Amino acid sequence: MSDPWAIYELLLDRVADHADPALEITLGLVWTLCRGERASGLAMTPGGAPRTLPWAGSLAGRSLRELAPWLRDWNPHAASIGLAAVNAALNTEGNPVLARAAPLVGSGPGNLAVFEHFAPQLAGQRVVVIGRYPGLDAYARQMDLMVLERQPGIGDLPDPACEYVLPQADWVFLTASSLANKTFPRLAELSRAATTVLMGPGTPWVGEFAAFGIDYLAGVEVKDHDALRQTVAEGGGVRLFEGPVRYRLAELRRANHTMLPHASHQSLSSLSPVL
Repeated sequence: MSDPWAIYELLLDRVADHADPALEITLGLVWTLCRGERASGLAMTPGGAPRTLPWAGSLAGRSLRELAPWLRDWNPHAASIGLAAVNAALNTEGNPVLARAAPLVGSGPGNLAVFEHFAPQLAGQRVVVIGRYPGLDAYARQMDLMVLERQPGIGDLPDPACEYVLPQADWVFLTASSLANKTFPRLAELSRAATTVLMGPGTPWVGEFAAFGIDYLAGVEVKDHDALRQTVAEGGGVRLFEGPVRYRLAELRRANHTMLPHASHQSLSSLSPVL
């Protein structure tokens, strides 16, 4: 396996010059939001938060480049804050990957727009989805569908099944939450033979994901920052797609991307949060 920290070093290298502050951090029930001066960034909020997080009351005003390295931390809430900060720094209107990404506007629920878009190509294919998306069963009859979940429900497969099913998949839909929980490197490696889509509101619009075997980025465009903040703060999940955000899709070309120079492990680790 190649260096599992490579994707994290790449993302943090991109954020290293972003000295602008995080104006606000909101840890909602489902989503974590980092609002910057130029963009709002999202990440999924992990479950099981303690009564008090050690940094509460101290985050707003810190620079995005100070918060972004928390993505490397093993504390799940710190890592989600880090991913949200990365997205607040990178997912701006001037981002060239976001600029060329096509809006996904379908007839079904907005949170399922990615699956609706690809449905004609998935017929009869072996499809693995990392993460249980509400309403996904509507597409189950059109394909050979398997869902991997950290907390599997009826019909889902548990995490360890990834070693067995991903190498055999034709298509893989990989949640961006895998970046925060550190499963991305292995899941991407296991999915190399498949057409792979990195998706979700926490997706950074970075074309170099192609170097890690990602064929498509399906992230979001923020349409209403105020509505986004209110929805996150009030515990909204898929409600994000009822106005605040919408999916966009960018195809990547694996062969045309090279890795950026990496910062050292030591320099990145020194920026991790003190818990």
